[in-house]
Amino acid sequence: MGLKRTLTLLAAAVGTALSSAVLAPVAQADPAWCPSLNVVAVPGTWETSSTPDPARGNGMLAAVTSGLPAGTRVDYVQYPATAFPWEGDVYAASRQRAVDNARGLIAATAAQCASTRFALVGYSQGADAAGDLAAEIGTGLGVVPPQRLAAVGLLSDPRRSETDILVGPPVAGSGAAGARIGGFGFVSADVRTICAVGDLYCSTPKDDFITRMAGFIAAGAGSAPDRFDDYRVEAEGLYNEIMRAGGIPTLQLQLTPQANDAREVEIRKFYESQVHQDYGMYVVDDRGTTATTWLRNWLASKA
Repeated sequence: MGLKRTLTLLAAAVGTALSSAVLAPVAQADPAWCPSLNVVAVPGTWETSSTPDPARGNGMLAAVTSGLPAGTRVDYVQYPATAFPWEGDVYAASRQRAVDNARGLIAATAAQCASTRFALVGYSQGADAAGDLAAEIGTGLGVVPPQRLAAVGLLSDPRRSETDILVGPPVAGSGAAGARIGGFGFVSADVRTICAVGDLYCSTPKDDFITRMAGFIAAGAGSAPDRFDDYRVEAEGLYNEIMRAGGIPTLQLQLTPQANDAREVEIRKFYESQVHQDYGMYVVDDRGTTATTWLRNWLASKA
């Protein structure tokens, strides 16, 4: 090969390499304001609204999200946080607003901050919503890939499953609304749930079918049409459990005057105990760590 041809080929190769280097996309650094960890917090029923009053504070989760390490940003989800029709949105519609709004917060940050990881925390109705969004992300088809969800902390989750990783003393049964079909998928190992002993919202006994049916109806009434298949599967599961336990005669025994009186006494004791409102004092380990402090420390370890 002649010198002229060799030099021509080398020049062409160098030109191609330079052209590729110029045209290749350059990885953009995240804006300076991007957090390393974005904690998205969903308050419980009546702890917020669609237009919350800053003077009200952040409810149960205030102790969980305060004083987290530098580089962490906390966003609170605004949503109706109602439960009854006369308040505006029924429970299911309110919870779905929380899911949608939390998803929107994550999407907005994720679009600009490629390195930011996320954490979801919720209390009561907020735990219901945060858990549903975590389960959605856990399918691998959510608003961010599962690996970007670093932690999910749920206080008094009405959809707690017996298979969820529980922090604190063991409790009976599962959440009053029934466990999520499919669980948390790829993010299961990064979910922690805390349920106080005696909190009926997150620990309804498995054989109390009347309470479980009431919880299922309350959680599902007013749900979006795209949730129909999920609730159909859950209803079939509950029906099969009832049949295995004796069917209609079992339900009849749970609806006798004596059984109704006993249930009324239990529910009254539950509300009077304030156990559902006491997670700031509920101890979850032998060092005396409370539920809210444990959850805050766990989030801090993820920052």
